[in-house]
Amino acid sequence: MPRLSEQEVRVLSATLLPGDVTPRHSHRFPVTVFVVEGTFTLELDGREPVAVEAGQTFVEPAGVAMTGYNKDSVPARMTLFYVCEPDAPFADPAATGK
Repeated sequence: MPRLSEQEVRVLSATLLPGDVTPRHSHRFPVTVFVVEGTFTLELDGREPVAVEAGQTFVEPAGVAMTGYNKDSVPARMTLFYVCEPDAPFADPAATGK
């Protein structure tokens, strides 16, 4: 967790429809993903793809480029939790090459 003089906890919900793909991005702080429904597949640089299924959590590491997918036939609904400095963006664009 970040150790900053000012920080905030953010909780977001996200839904990826079947076939949806996130832009390639990275996070400044770790993001915990809890999958409520469906399966969320993550491709992180330097790692094998990870399929996170309903009821499971996964911590997206800070500073690692990634892309998320819904390769399933049902929506992937998630709740995301993270701690960051105020006004920090959720994600930063990452270069397209691996």
